[in-house]
Amino acid sequence: MNIFIEKFMNGVGIFFIVYLLVYSTFIFLSVVTGGRSLFRKYKMTRLHNELKHDYYVPVSILVPAYNEEITIAATVKSLLELKYKLFEVIVVDDGSTDNTAKEMIETFDLQPAYRPIHMQLKCKPIKKVYETKIGQVRITMISKENGGKGDALNMGINASNYPYYLGIDADSTLQGDSLEKIVRPVLQDDTIIAVGGLVRVAQCVKIENGVVKGYHLPWNPIISMQVVEYDRSYLASKILLNQFNGNLIISGAFGLFKKDVVISSGGYDNQTIGEDMELVLRLHTYCRNNDKEYFMQYEPNAMCWSQAPSTLKDLMTQRRRWYLGLFQSMIKYRNVFLNLRFGAVSFISYMYYLLFELLSPAVEVFGIFTILLALSFGILNVPFMIQFLVLYGLFGAFLTMTAFFQRIYTQNIKINVLDIIKAIVMCLLENLFFRYIRSFVRITALIGYKKKKGQWGTIKRVKN
Repeated sequence: MNIFIEKFMNGVGIFFIVYLLVYSTFIFLSVVTGGRSLFRKYKMTRLHNELKHDYYVPVSILVPAYNEEITIAATVKSLLELKYKLFEVIVVDDGSTDNTAKEMIETFDLQPAYRPIHMQLKCKPIKKVYETKIGQVRITMISKENGGKGDALNMGINASNYPYYLGIDADSTLQGDSLEKIVRPVLQDDTIIAVGGLVRVAQCVKIENGVVKGYHLPWNPIISMQVVEYDRSYLASKILLNQFNGNLIISGAFGLFKKDVVISSGGYDNQTIGEDMELVLRLHTYCRNNDKEYFMQYEPNAMCWSQAPSTLKDLMTQRRRWYLGLFQSMIKYRNVFLNLRFGAVSFISYMYYLLFELLSPAVEVFGIFTILLALSFGILNVPFMIQFLVLYGLFGAFLTMTAFFQRIYTQNIKINVLDIIKAIVMCLLENLFFRYIRSFVRITALIGYKKKKGQWGTIKRVKN
């Protein structure tokens, strides 16, 4: 029996070494590719070799909101500071139970409006429509029955007047040039149907009139660990997957889409928590099934600052929602798995999210089980295991530091010595501590899934 257990454990050990080696190699290549891409863009900017033109495309900015009375007015005010020629703002109040609508009406002096809305996408009924115009920007607020974030976005698409729409969260702040930069790829290539921008943590930045005036890492470790995590995740997989049109997620916090293609594909699924990933997989499927030439781009210089959860409870709520959204989308579009029609999207992107995101909780639980089994039979090499885990954690911390400081450098953000020290500490904590919180959330995420799968999820907001 002991011989069988020993052989079994040797096989398990080989599996985990290969699994972690493949994952680490992918992340390493991603960070290297992302860093090179950012540095090239940075050099082009320094040499004034960017595309400059007077062309633009009109954009509808959609802001789905549910119980966002604290942040909604500040978010819309930041949109009015965008340096862009023609855009409109549409706030969709998705049956809020707080004063979201009242805050909008009083802040912007909205008036009841009775314009018709062409309901091309199915969504919950409208209660009331309000409008105003500030300068050249029309602001519309639609109050509707609660139907979820995807339903609210469908309503915004129905009400929009322009060929492209930008979806952002109600707690987000855009820099003055964010809209111009996220639209730029569309002007360079008319086959681009979607563009994702870079989302960063808002609690560490001070923005005045659309310009970054200060940057400091918060003392709150929950927020600071997310700062370095965001920089690694956006620099890592997204830029690498971008090389072969392989991105499966364009964040709902900041994404530009071609409206007619989204409508033709059926719009957002209001039964899905991860409406952003579901839409991207839907667009991949729609375009390939209809032999439509398309590309979905990631533009790392288009910046959105979004509030991150500041408490452990809110963080776990958010990550549970993200994991369930991943689970729903991967199951719904399982036909992408090992499908030659989808090429690298299937064999690289889908496989990455399947093996290292969706199934990682099962792998981790299996790992804990085998460690306990080996320990009970007295065949666990404890010093080797500890050394291996520490080395793996330090390697991850090094990649996180690399991603963080690359982003700081290429954005010309100045940070002091204290922030540098905090960043290094947070990179270590994020890999040696925070990752286990994420693992716990993923392992327990499916508990109560049927009861809570359609909920927005509530996270405490603070004033920007």
